[in-house]
Amino acid sequence: MNDEEVRPRQRFLALDTATAVMAASLLEGSKVTGEVNVQGERNHSVHVITELERLLSDAGVSGRDITGLAVGVGPGSYTGVRIAVTAAKTLAWAWKVPVAGVSTLHALAWGGWAHGQTGLGDKSVPLQASAVQWIIPLLDARRGQVYTGLFAANGEQAPVRMEQDGIRLMTSWVEELKRRLTDTDEGSRPRVLWFVGETGVHAQTAAGLEAQAAVQVVPYELEGGWVGRLGADRLLNGEQDELHTLVPNYTQLAEAEANLLRQR
Repeated sequence: MNDEEVRPRQRFLALDTATAVMAASLLEGSKVTGEVNVQGERNHSVHVITELERLLSDAGVSGRDITGLAVGVGPGSYTGVRIAVTAAKTLAWAWKVPVAGVSTLHALAWGGWAHGQTGLGDKSVPLQASAVQWIIPLLDARRGQVYTGLFAANGEQAPVRMEQDGIRLMTSWVEELKRRLTDTDEGSRPRVLWFVGETGVHAQTAAGLEAQAAVQVVPYELEGGWVGRLGADRLLNGEQDELHTLVPNYTQLAEAEANLLRQR
C-alpha cells in the first residue's frame, strides 16, 4: 500500500493561462481525473472561471472538495500569467487551501516530450531507455526571442531542471547550447535534443544543433494535466507558496514599463 492509499482523499485543481491555451486539470492525488484545454487567443479572463466550474461540475465535485491548487506562474504572456495567478490565489483564499506555483515551461517540457514519444516528432529516432535526452521548451516572445529553459528527460517522472527559465534570443541560446554540449563529457552528452512548444519560427535555428545531436522539433500546446502533475508533486510533498507573496515569473518588464523607463 503506497502513501496516497492511506491518506485522506486529496483533490487538486490546476490551471495555467501563460500561453494561448487556458489549460486546467483536476487530480486525485497524482492521477489526472479531468482536463480542459481551451484556445483563447490569450484572452483567458473571459472564460477561465466558467471553464473551471465546468471542470468541477463534470467530475461531480465542488470547491469544498478541493484540498489544494496548482498554478502555472509563467513565463509567458504578461497579461495571461496574471489571470491564472490571480484566480488561483483568490480561490485558495476563498477555499482556505494551499497553493503551489509551477513553471509553465517545466510543464510544457514534460508534456511536449511525452507527446514526442508517441512518434509525433518530425523525425523518428530509435532510442534506448537509458539514452540521455535534453528538452528545450519554447514559447515565442517575438523579435527573435523565446521564453525557454533546459531540462533532462526523466522517464515517467518530471524532467529534471538544468537551467533556469528566462527570455533569450534564439540564436544566442542555440550557441549557448552548442558550448554546453561541447563541454559535456561523452557519457553525459544527450543523444537527442527535443525542442517542444511554439517551435514554428524557430525550427530552422534549432536545426543548427544537428551536428551535435539528433534534433527533434515537436510543435505542442500546453495541456492542463502536466501542470497538475507538477503541482501535485509539490502539494503531496507538503510544499506550498505563501499566498500573498506568490507572483508571476515575468522574466522581463512589460513593454509599457520598459517604454516608460526609456522615456525617463
